[in-house]
Amino acid sequence: MHFITFSEFKQKPKMNKLTILLSVILFSTFSVQAQEMFRNYSGQDIGNPKQIGSFQFDPNTQQFTLSGAGYNMWFERDEFYLVSQKIEGDFILSANLKFLGEGVDVHRKIGLIIRNSNQENAIYMDGAIHGDGLTSMQYREKNGGETLEKKVEIKAPEFVQIERKGSEFIFRISKGNKSLVEVGKVNLEMENAVLAGMFISSHNVDVIEKGQFWNVRLEKPAGQNVDGYQKPSPSRLEILDVETGNREVIYETETHIEAPNWSRNGKFLIYNSGGKLYNYSLKKAKVSEINTGSVTANNNDHGISFDGKTLAISSSADVNGKKRSVVFTVPVKGGTPKRITENGPSYWHGWSPDGNWLAYCAERNGNYDVYKIPANGGEEIRLTSAEGLDDGPEYSPNGKYIYFNSTRTGMMQIWRMKPDGTEQEQVTSDKFQNWFAHPSPDGKWLIFISYPPEVPAGSHPHNKRVMLRLMPVEGGEIKTLAFLYGGQGTFNVPSWSPDSKKVAFVSYTY
Repeated sequence: MHFITFSEFKQKPKMNKLTILLSVILFSTFSVQAQEMFRNYSGQDIGNPKQIGSFQFDPNTQQFTLSGAGYNMWFERDEFYLVSQKIEGDFILSANLKFLGEGVDVHRKIGLIIRNSNQENAIYMDGAIHGDGLTSMQYREKNGGETLEKKVEIKAPEFVQIERKGSEFIFRISKGNKSLVEVGKVNLEMENAVLAGMFISSHNVDVIEKGQFWNVRLEKPAGQNVDGYQKPSPSRLEILDVETGNREVIYETETHIEAPNWSRNGKFLIYNSGGKLYNYSLKKAKVSEINTGSVTANNNDHGISFDGKTLAISSSADVNGKKRSVVFTVPVKGGTPKRITENGPSYWHGWSPDGNWLAYCAERNGNYDVYKIPANGGEEIRLTSAEGLDDGPEYSPNGKYIYFNSTRTGMMQIWRMKPDGTEQEQVTSDKFQNWFAHPSPDGKWLIFISYPPEVPAGSHPHNKRVMLRLMPVEGGEIKTLAFLYGGQGTFNVPSWSPDSKKVAFVSYTY
């Protein structure tokens, strides 16, 4: 396992001890495509602690390990070790985190922080976890002022998120794979450009403590009145390990990309961007365009047949003199597309395991329902007829069910039915808007994307704080595996790895 280490050096007496900021040079050894987002982090001791701090970044796991000391982060001045980057305006900073080792002082602290400057008495806000599990939002309202604190009832969360919205600073946490809970909020007057990052403080001047941070994400949300269509965001193609919850960014691009499919042989991903489809080689980390002939207005509803040979795509085409999305098929390596649905709009979502049927969402006479059609074309068959939106149909790998999402109960929830449309039953029932359930290839799990309840049930917009959640296919506890900024385009189509261990998705940041 390869680590890159950032350590500090002792300067002449009476001078502050600062970290050697070599991040730009050392990070050049990383994959430029996948790890650009980590390049700007650098480390420094705040408040001249007696023991020198440092940090390591493991490019294989994309995890940070911080080592730091300091008397405390309290009263009118602080001593701790900080790994941060400068950022302007509004943003969201998130991470999983934990202490390493038993520790010495129960009051040691680890967490995420937003700081007005690197001065020891600066205005700041943090989400802090103490050695004994105490969790609190700490903040200083003016330079040199007393540190204030809001304690949280939930102890030792595994996931922390802090957000800046103008002068408003928000603290959220998650424990036990539950949804995020807002546990603190404060208004502070900070500069437009601040330091945002990770920290550790030992609460003992003679002791260095260690902490680990992973799934570190700094996201710039869209500004007001930005809906994601007029101003699409840059993208991060990610892979999530469903057992460990660890996320890996494998590709970053200023281009807006959407909806990765994982190939049946496990060797590549397919995503759409700008009306075209692309193959991302997992081995070579190389992107190549897929030839779809004259069909070049492809949207984010596409996917690969169970035998791995054919790609179903949804693209704009002529329907009675109007441009509407219809379903085509094309060889997975590219070629001449074959039109399957004559009517539109039609949005593909699922192949039957035997390759004989395509399932899709379609609007007919003002209502969106689930339909299926022979894979070679023919008469479409309507499977749902409830009022409202039925969307996202996907076959289970054994062919016994079609999973879909529906607003028929007032909220968007996951449902399933037999392939002939009978025995429609609700699968999820909670406070979130749940979309696009994807059954794992081994038939054990469903993973889906969830919007907060305030998002309208029939809408799956861009630019929202969303979750990827996992549940047993026959019901049971739902676990939240990832918190991210995204929505439309993040997780629309089947994206499981063939071994049912990982999923691919796209997150966004401006």
